[in-house]
Amino acid sequence: MEQFPGGHSNLTYRIVAGGQEYVLRRAPHGPVAPKAHDMAREFRVLQAVHPYFPPAPKPHLLCEDTSIIGAVFYLMERRYGVVLRHHVPEGWAPLVSRAFLDCLVELHRIDIAAHDLTRLGKPAGFVERQVKGWSGRWQRARTEEMPRMDRVIAYLHERLPFDQTPTLVHNDFKLDNLMLDESNPSRVEAVLDWEMTTVGDPLADLGLALCYWDPPDAEVREGPVPCLTRGPGWMTRDQLVDEYARRTGTRMDALAYHEILGIFKLAVIVQQIYQRWHTGQTRDERFRTFHRRVHSLCEAAYERVERLS
Repeated sequence: MEQFPGGHSNLTYRIVAGGQEYVLRRAPHGPVAPKAHDMAREFRVLQAVHPYFPPAPKPHLLCEDTSIIGAVFYLMERRYGVVLRHHVPEGWAPLVSRAFLDCLVELHRIDIAAHDLTRLGKPAGFVERQVKGWSGRWQRARTEEMPRMDRVIAYLHERLPFDQTPTLVHNDFKLDNLMLDESNPSRVEAVLDWEMTTVGDPLADLGLALCYWDPPDAEVREGPVPCLTRGPGWMTRDQLVDEYARRTGTRMDALAYHEILGIFKLAVIVQQIYQRWHTGQTRDERFRTFHRRVHSLCEAAYERVERLS
């Protein structure tokens, strides 16, 4: 058994047993937010999605007996490939851009009714529940008063968009949650981190994906670690949006709203991690300055709200 490096949330391990390799997933150590890091649900999502979406790894075993390792965990198949985080091999950018878009379109084209996948969520009122749920997470994780974030939350509640035709929503679709075929980077070998997957408005995925693809906050745009997808050869934000709209026929009216929602969700995730460091639940020094990015994301969301109001 050995832990995979990287990641800020759930813990992932390589397991070798009986001559076979597996991946073990469990929640982080210490107290976690209610309904967060639900490994049993993630296991069942993969059970439901894997037969119809090859990039979803096959789950093997779920253990809900916390006396075994101290937490609920599951085992899934080991996939092999490349996850881009710090470096992009020469010539890969346009190929990976296309692979990213193809994979998102394929996910959203799955017939959720024909494959009984609507049971993974409640499409009606999806966006309203997202706003309510993430607002609650923010209130529980906040470590200081942030009036501008209060304004963003109020905007999200007041300007709820119409419900679109529902699809599967991964809810954390980003470049470093994709594993690429090393010999053919235009092919996605695996999509990782299915913990928040549900059924709802596909623009929730696209809006959040754009927050990672073209980061809205100065802490990342001007930070020491460059955002890979802002380099040469990558599809631009507008190219991604235009191509996605052309291939799926999805209405883009509410995309600006979903980008703000995506920025807010990202801020909540970063704040939850920072709160764990702030309260001493983790000593990982990577998290010491995460409050800076929360403030940066808050400013980015607030600016967009003011522009649209």
